[in-house]
Amino acid sequence: MAPDSKGVQREHGDKQAAKKAGKPVMADVARAAGVSHQTVSRVLNGSPQVLPETRERVLAAVEQLGYRRNRIARALAMRRSGAIGVLTHNAELYGRASTFQGLEGAAREAGHACTVISLRDTDEDRVAESVDFLVENGVDGLVLDLPERLATRAVAAVPEGVPLVITGRADDVCTVRVDNVAGAHAAVTALLDAGHDTVWHLAGPAGWGEAAEREEGWRTALRDAGRPVPELVRGGWSFVDGHRAAAALLDSGATAVFVANDHMALGLLKALHEAGVSVPERLSVVGFDDIPEAAWITPALSTVRQDFGALGQRAIDLLARAATGASGEVVDEVLVPTLKLRESSGPPPRR
Repeated sequence: MAPDSKGVQREHGDKQAAKKAGKPVMADVARAAGVSHQTVSRVLNGSPQVLPETRERVLAAVEQLGYRRNRIARALAMRRSGAIGVLTHNAELYGRASTFQGLEGAAREAGHACTVISLRDTDEDRVAESVDFLVENGVDGLVLDLPERLATRAVAAVPEGVPLVITGRADDVCTVRVDNVAGAHAAVTALLDAGHDTVWHLAGPAGWGEAAEREEGWRTALRDAGRPVPELVRGGWSFVDGHRAAAALLDSGATAVFVANDHMALGLLKALHEAGVSVPERLSVVGFDDIPEAAWITPALSTVRQDFGALGQRAIDLLARAATGASGEVVDEVLVPTLKLRESSGPPPRR
């Protein structure tokens, strides 16, 4: 059946078929009309900032799909539902899980429940649908704890008027984040101050904002000190990644390594122990996160501590301000992590 002059089929049979296929969401309307989620939101909210022909195309898609916006979503600004939507990513990772625990605890103290959706690396196409699901189920606001590439997609899908906070870097949106650059800089500087000529880096996966920021802090610290910048060793976030990297680091002649997270650092320590390499006498190791096990292994792991509880509390505080309209200011709140020096780091080997 051919589309009409606006590119949207309006036949009754197609409308019924769309209804039978499942309840349509805003993402379906945007796709059918060939516009963004924000444009659909503007049309549904009666915004004048939409061209007449675009408005007609969106309304035609609404009619075709049988889309009916949840009335609860219209009450977002009045904070009636008592729920906060959290869109996260790879929730089994320590950082993500700890951030959610901080969010959930702060939300509960403020009298809210959390509705959470966890995405995987392969779920880029699900981002908009997940935002729609949360909004149409009446959450009072959204917290996005996502890598930058997914957060960008999610922000584009959030309707106007929905309070929003991101735990990371973003433009024109309220954010709260850990200063990964400063944390990495402090770790590397401590190793240089202990006497190491330079510091190697076991980096997190490419495409992750946290990994890129920690790499930036590593490079900046070395350059600030006038030290050579070795070629980084690329890992992931897991114990296995750290274990596999041990051979490359030992072959490099490194005496100190800054590791992008504690799980990789623990994998590296295990591999060094298996190889009979003494830590820190032969190789000093500093991680990032301060997971609960870090202080209890042998040797105790030097690391950069993130305060996930404070991160969650500040995210909920900022969301409450946005929901009440207390300030139209876009806030970028930065939390400085703390360096914890323990047994796994020390001076370089004697020459």
